[in-house]
Amino acid sequence: MPEQINILVVDDESSVLEVVGLYLKREGYHVRSARDGQEALKAIWEQRPSLIILDLMLPKVDGTEIMRRIRDDEDNPVPVIMLTARGQEIDRIYGLELGADDYVVKPFSPAELMARVKAVLRRSQIGQARLTGEQKIEYDGLEIDPLTRQVCVRGKFIELTATEFNLLLFLTSHPRQVFSRDKLLEQVWGYSDYVDPSTVTVHVRRLREKVEVDPSQPRSILTVWGVGYKFDPLGVKQ
Repeated sequence: MPEQINILVVDDESSVLEVVGLYLKREGYHVRSARDGQEALKAIWEQRPSLIILDLMLPKVDGTEIMRRIRDDEDNPVPVIMLTARGQEIDRIYGLELGADDYVVKPFSPAELMARVKAVLRRSQIGQARLTGEQKIEYDGLEIDPLTRQVCVRGKFIELTATEFNLLLFLTSHPRQVFSRDKLLEQVWGYSDYVDPSTVTVHVRRLREKVEVDPSQPRSILTVWGVGYKFDPLGVKQ
């Protein structure tokens, strides 16, 4: 299966493209590289990749604009790992808010990046992501189909990234059970090492914007202060 997976690596540093490409090929993935934003967009439209490793600081078209265009194409969601030299939390959160599934800060360990690649691919593949088998989850005002990965909220289908879908699926599969951010990283992301727990916070915020009637006053995806998050079925239908 790995040899059928196409990964696009976008970075303006030749050394990064070379090292990342080498490690990915060792894992059996097919790799395509792009050195600027225009080249990246061309590669995305020519052959929809299974995963994109994307640097934010790019010539011609920057990584944030590429993220926006990828997420605007709701019919073909592609998981994205953000690769950036920016190390401050506000920059990482900004990339996650744009729709990135994960991030790696330069300088990075190739082994760490490979672990994240495998985890993101697991989350994005339907067969791997069936946390509750093939049974639909249905509450009053919410329907989730693990097979088709479709989500209907109050009669309207919504578009979720792979990580958002898996987070919602996991929480709704355990109604009213409280999970810490570390536990969610283990269960949904597939690992907790190297990951800032704020990653969970950002994804919860994005999920609320799509599921809640009023994201500023959530009723279904709740924060349990000092502990973590839980899903309350009674809060969906308002």
